[in-house]
Amino acid sequence: MAEDGLGASVADRHLNFIDGQYRQPLSGEWLDSIDPSTGKAWTLVPASGPDDVDAAVAAAKRAFRGPWSKLTAGQRAALMRRLAALVDEHADALARLETRGNGRILAETRNGDIPMIGQILHYFAGAADKIQGETIETSPASLIYTRHQPVGVVAAILPWNAPLATLTGKMAPALAAGCTIVIKPAETSSVSSLVFARLIAEAGIPDGVVNIISGLGPVVGDALAGHPDVAKITFTGSTATARAITRRSADAIKPLGLELGGKSANIVFADADLDAAVVGTTTAAVFTAGAGQVCIAGSRVLVQRSIHDAFVALMTERAQAIRLGDPMEKTTQMGPIALGKQFDKVKSYLDIAKSEGAELVTGGRCGAALFAPDDALSGGYWVEPTLYVGANNAMRIAREEIFGPVAVVIPFDDEDEAMAIANDSEYGLAAGVWTNNLKRAHRVAAGIDVGSVWINCYRRMHWAVPFGGVKNSGYGRDSGLESIRGYQFTKAVTVDLT
Repeated sequence: MAEDGLGASVADRHLNFIDGQYRQPLSGEWLDSIDPSTGKAWTLVPASGPDDVDAAVAAAKRAFRGPWSKLTAGQRAALMRRLAALVDEHADALARLETRGNGRILAETRNGDIPMIGQILHYFAGAADKIQGETIETSPASLIYTRHQPVGVVAAILPWNAPLATLTGKMAPALAAGCTIVIKPAETSSVSSLVFARLIAEAGIPDGVVNIISGLGPVVGDALAGHPDVAKITFTGSTATARAITRRSADAIKPLGLELGGKSANIVFADADLDAAVVGTTTAAVFTAGAGQVCIAGSRVLVQRSIHDAFVALMTERAQAIRLGDPMEKTTQMGPIALGKQFDKVKSYLDIAKSEGAELVTGGRCGAALFAPDDALSGGYWVEPTLYVGANNAMRIAREEIFGPVAVVIPFDDEDEAMAIANDSEYGLAAGVWTNNLKRAHRVAAGIDVGSVWINCYRRMHWAVPFGGVKNSGYGRDSGLESIRGYQFTKAVTVDLT
């Protein structure tokens, strides 16, 4: 028996959550959940099939037409606040499950991700009763007004790098808007989401309003994307998977919200505070931030040529000081890659960098090479913080999303060249600008084609601020009041007064 940390023991496996109950997968099949720090299985999660998807969507549809639609906005908000209080109560257990499942260090899940979940719920609970239409004056003979109504059943397909934060970021605005939801966490990091469902039930959220099912993307994700009773799909993940979801959903003509990949530029001008910039381009942007497994990773570091060598030296010193180790330990600063397939992908880019002629400044070691042979971590998916110079923006390591602790430094001469390099990308998710010239900061922020720009900081995320990208980084916005509109449609009502 394994203790899940929330007061319930499970016999080496976790179950789907459908219609307010934990259920065995109708498929009868299971998947190993791997601890990425050791490379060993630690529990089982459902390998759900289309029948499980049908059951979850049917439950969400009944709840949408039934108990959820009968609650006032204030009542929905009260339930969300109750869930937020339970998250705070069980924060340590949730953080440990999250860290065990995907390798993000406990310092990050416990101090960042989990507290953020409660705040997201409180924020959207506060917005639930502030959804308003408008009246439109066209003629004294008519009264015309608009209503913002929930679209219905939402399918949320999650990534593996920050399961609970992403789950809540999609669930909270959907519930505030009046929708119900079926959530598919990534099959490699499903446990924290499945256990989180216990808190949803304890909070008193009606059966069927939130359903969570685990399974493979090509099976469960495909079934959700093509399901006729799913009214909207919201997805965070790779651009390649987004294309598959878009094709699958085309017959049903569903609205999509896509938050996808990136190859973000972190631009450092010569007049920047270099001490602050080196922190923002290493720890906050690409190395210790989830071991580089974040969509906004500032993995293209653009440095003005006059300070290039000095800045690379500072980055190298900072990267070499990062402590790898057991992600449950408080002193650890960077954890492993979250899954074996991604580990192999990151390693392949180290070979690509070498073949392209980039110069390795620091890092480059992987897996067992970082630990003693008898260390339990030697079988894990580890990649050392890795930095390349001598690169240009035409190289694959500068153009393709690696999703690991790998950064490349590219020199530039002036402001126009920096913006040209930053925009020379199929992605458009985020960017950082480091300068003490206020006018330049605003010019560059306006001139970069991305959804988020941070000036003299990086990865400064907040649930009240709209987040999303342009180009191949997707469309639609998570977070902020704008995100609620993505889960509603506008209805116009005209009344004849004559």
